[in-house]
Amino acid sequence: MKHKYTNDLINETSPYLLQHAHNPVNWNPWSSKTLAKAKKENKLILISVGYAACHWCHVMEHESFEDSLVAQVMNKNFINIKVDREERPDVDQVYMSAVQLMTGSGGWPLNVIALPDGRPVWGGTYFKKEQWMDALEQISKLYVETPDKLYEYADKLEQGIKALDVVTLNTDEPVFEKSYIDEALTNWSKHFDNNEGGMNRAPKFMMPNNYHFLLRYAYQTNDKKLQDYVNLTLTKIAYGGVYDQIGGGFSRYAVDTKWHVPHFEKMLYDNGQLVSLYADAYLITKNKLYKDIVTETLAYIKRDMTTENGAFYSSLDADSNTPEGKLEEGAFYVWKKAELQTLLKDDFELFSDYYNVNNYGFWEHDNYVLIRKDDDASIIKKHNLSIETLNKKKAEWKNTLFKARNKKAKPRLDDKTLTSWNALMLKGYADAYRVFGNENYLASAEKNANFIINNMLREDGGLNHTYKDGKSTINGYLEDYSATIDAFLALYENTLNETWLSVARDLANYTFDHFFDEKSKMFYFTSNQDESLVSRSIEYRDNVIPASNSIMAKNLFKLSHYFDNEHFSKTAMSMLNNVKPEMMEYPSGYSNWFDLMLNYAQPYYEVAIVGADAKQKITELNKTYLPNKLIAASTSENNMPLLENRFNPGNTFIYVCVNKACKLPVTEVKDAIKFIKE
Repeated sequence: MKHKYTNDLINETSPYLLQHAHNPVNWNPWSSKTLAKAKKENKLILISVGYAACHWCHVMEHESFEDSLVAQVMNKNFINIKVDREERPDVDQVYMSAVQLMTGSGGWPLNVIALPDGRPVWGGTYFKKEQWMDALEQISKLYVETPDKLYEYADKLEQGIKALDVVTLNTDEPVFEKSYIDEALTNWSKHFDNNEGGMNRAPKFMMPNNYHFLLRYAYQTNDKKLQDYVNLTLTKIAYGGVYDQIGGGFSRYAVDTKWHVPHFEKMLYDNGQLVSLYADAYLITKNKLYKDIVTETLAYIKRDMTTENGAFYSSLDADSNTPEGKLEEGAFYVWKKAELQTLLKDDFELFSDYYNVNNYGFWEHDNYVLIRKDDDASIIKKHNLSIETLNKKKAEWKNTLFKARNKKAKPRLDDKTLTSWNALMLKGYADAYRVFGNENYLASAEKNANFIINNMLREDGGLNHTYKDGKSTINGYLEDYSATIDAFLALYENTLNETWLSVARDLANYTFDHFFDEKSKMFYFTSNQDESLVSRSIEYRDNVIPASNSIMAKNLFKLSHYFDNEHFSKTAMSMLNNVKPEMMEYPSGYSNWFDLMLNYAQPYYEVAIVGADAKQKITELNKTYLPNKLIAASTSENNMPLLENRFNPGNTFIYVCVNKACKLPVTEVKDAIKFIKE
């Protein structure tokens, strides 16, 4: 195909950057070479950040970046840099902080103008073509006529950005008590939506870590009301259009309060975390709906998001082509009534009652997004069916619609592989194996872990962040280390393969060498080997993915138990203590920290299993939800601190310990569980 324009993005591997390689804008990738060019030519830098599955990024590209008149203005006055936020979360973080300080909000596309030294002076998110042109003209004029004003503003903004993520060492005695968590939950629960689940607002994000913590807390404290709220939320999400009722897997968020109409992109990180969440929720409730969600989501991941070498792709776009060839959001997932009547024939009435092809499920332009309202028991009673008949019909409907849907133009795939997101999905597979015992899940988890070891782990002990077309690139961020350690610890507990445990420890040691801030006892997001940006941030607030520091603190807590390592133990405690003063004010932004706090506020158990039957005992133990424990096990002599001198060739013993004090060993799993639950 002949293209009228080609810019420097043509040499990149990121699908998002390649989407812009034939814009008339002279885009450059983020690199020291590009930044040096801006300094040399003394030109303003225009930084535009987005990602492949972002709907409004595509809209702005089409309206502005594909327009030759807009390109003329951009090329004349700026060095233009396009950034894939998933490849360069460090760059995104700095300029997102700047835009949030300047405008009070942020999002993608993220568009920022910076001085030749990279310091931001202006920014925003999506702009219509006229607004965009006006802003560019005004700032160019300002830079020529009164550059001092821009430099003065940049100085102030730089201080603001640097102040945002400053963590000061909390020298108070660390006190972590249940009463503190109770009080925070009282604040948090004021914002619960007790009718539709989730938070009392729209849009609604799933925030898996929030519900994972609340699920655990409700269970451990036997809080019936909180249990009901979490189960309501998980059920409503599973019934909603935010869950792909035909093909499995979750979209990123719902734009309404009833989880109906999603922003249709599917991100790997949501699906990995939600698999873990629904697996644990099933373990507690034995609710078949939760098992179905895990089964269907992992079928979707295997089918659409997994490479031959066991790596996982990043995302599926929100947009796809309609039969008329027009790019539309959600086109692949929505249905028209006439289309469903043709496909389902005599079953249409029952189907439309089940999935609400009515006012409740209507979206726009004659389109319906499938959403459930009633549980299966209500449908069975109303239509006088047996459960077997309904299950058979559901399977047939899904099969028919899945085949019909696959004839449509599919959403674009972002086929790069990110270490951090892969680790979240790997953990999802490990958790699903722990709960359901499906060997295929374990095989997928191990295959992915081996992919990370063989392709993302460098000889110097560090990780790379991204992989595409056989090439692993970009020095890893703290999120890559924290998520990988977490996943490898889960894999060790399920396989007893000590490789995963020792690699987890080695990666933790590497982060101390290259990410740790001795002053605050926290970890920077970027390595000390990376070129410096406007600010070196410390990411500690939990979001749709928990903060890299909160995952890291939990990792160190666990590793300190495995290796009897006081340095790990003290660091985890200091990290939590540093964040504690902020946690009460906005609890939902610290749910992973609260999960760690619970390990201190209530007993945390080390379960050591030694003997020939260790694996079978673990399988049996995993049938009970026990979030406040870690497992160390071996089928032979082992010198790990928790296992040393405990092997007995004639018997498999289970030791339950708290703070290095152990109960007498038992041979029956039920007796070990009694110790933990007493």
